[in-house]
Amino acid sequence: MKIPFVDLKAQYSQIKPEMDAAVESVLSRTAFIMGPEVTDFENSFAKYIGVKHMVGVGSGTDALRMSIQALGIGPGDEVITVANTYIATCEAISHAGAEVLLIDVDARTYNMNPDKIEEAITPRTKAIIPVHLYGQPADMKPIMDIANKHSLYVIEDCAQSHGSTYRGRKTGTFGHIACYSFYPGKNLGAYGDAGAVATNNEQIAEKVRILCNHGQKVKYEHLMVGYCHRLDNLQAAVLNVKLPYLEEWNSRRRSRAALYNELLKDIPGIMTPQILAGVEAVYHLYVIRIADGRRDDLMGFLNQASIATGLHYPIPVHLQRAYASLNHKVGDFPASEQNARQGLSLPMFPELMDDQISFVADKIKEFMIHAR
Repeated sequence: MKIPFVDLKAQYSQIKPEMDAAVESVLSRTAFIMGPEVTDFENSFAKYIGVKHMVGVGSGTDALRMSIQALGIGPGDEVITVANTYIATCEAISHAGAEVLLIDVDARTYNMNPDKIEEAITPRTKAIIPVHLYGQPADMKPIMDIANKHSLYVIEDCAQSHGSTYRGRKTGTFGHIACYSFYPGKNLGAYGDAGAVATNNEQIAEKVRILCNHGQKVKYEHLMVGYCHRLDNLQAAVLNVKLPYLEEWNSRRRSRAALYNELLKDIPGIMTPQILAGVEAVYHLYVIRIADGRRDDLMGFLNQASIATGLHYPIPVHLQRAYASLNHKVGDFPASEQNARQGLSLPMFPELMDDQISFVADKIKEFMIHAR
């Protein structure tokens, strides 16, 4: 049995007639830039999330960068985020000219540890970026309480949390602004790079819209120095087809995760994902932890059994060469480092079958028993 990490072909086959028609419509009209599909998607996704304004942009990284800049954050300012994230979260801070302030995560959930925030705040701190990693919401209530106490912006990084909920509300509705990636492998994925910015603030939304379109509101009238970070109309057409399926796909991911949890729960040395009370995760990734020293060997064993796996993320941000200037060292963020050493992402996609999950679990059990 060969099990891929993600199977986009299986998803495409499910929606092929609709998708082919949507793409053909764009091609036949040669409506490639700023077409009606973009507006339709912005409106539909805003309604789905539960926000007033949505602006399509070129990628999730663009969404973060435009959000930070739209809030007026730049040189001399600091932004707090986590060491356990994809580097794009920090790149966006750096590209805006601000400084990255890293804190550790909760060892159970891999998300921002609210207890670490206040000790990191300085007079130059302007914002907090919690990352809803792997599709599990960060603990937003204490994060928002701290942000409000210190008059800080909150920018939600929702790149992996399309449709997840925290205390009955979807992620992306708690902070001042939220950022989405529609990279092809996401729960809601385009067929190339794409992203969006969500907010309830009309002025912020307008500034993002202007920034991502060369600083113009009216063609050839440039109000500021902007960027070419628009959402491609063809990608918007793809997203319009997929959005109505998102709830079904997320539900399917939760059922896949539940089966993994059941089959892996009694295997010594394996820790399955820990979910906060009051949240509904969407399992963009299903990440287990393996006792120190066994993760890489297990990964190799599964690869030999034709089971694809992934590492998210093997080097935390504070130990990346790109951020050597922060002068961090091994041991500064122990929970993030533990996840980097022990975390292993198993195959996860809505079309994953019960027998495939059982095969993965059996192979993990076989390895762990012999590794004892």
